[in-house]
Amino acid sequence: MTTVGEFMTTRLVTMDGNATLVAAAQEMRDSAIGDVVVTHGDNVVGIVTDRDITVRGVAESMDPDTTRLNQITTKDVVTVSQYDDAVAAADLMRTYAVRRLPVVEDGRLIGLVSMGDLAVEREPQSVLADISADDPNN
Repeated sequence: MTTVGEFMTTRLVTMDGNATLVAAAQEMRDSAIGDVVVTHGDNVVGIVTDRDITVRGVAESMDPDTTRLNQITTKDVVTVSQYDDAVAAADLMRTYAVRRLPVVEDGRLIGLVSMGDLAVEREPQSVLADISADDPNN
């Protein structure tokens, strides 16, 4: 059995829900990532992706300079443990139609597993794995 902890990403970017969309977009750009985990203290309260900024924020005519992450955050976050089976994590992604799962231990964020991480681990010859393993093309 391969566990989530064997391949999760531990280089995480977190932001407070009061940060602006612009701040999150700049952080994503600077870190070459597509999401930030929204936290309140040590608690995970949601995830915001680059797509969320576009679809829930900009496309709804929200001002990215004044709109806060907590206004567009996906809140009912499904989480996993580092000890969970990779196949179970993939099943959760499929069931809840999500592409990322925060990994928590004792309620504290310790990692993130994405659909791309699973593809690289479980099906390294797949197109998704090939794309996910490649360097960002900023």
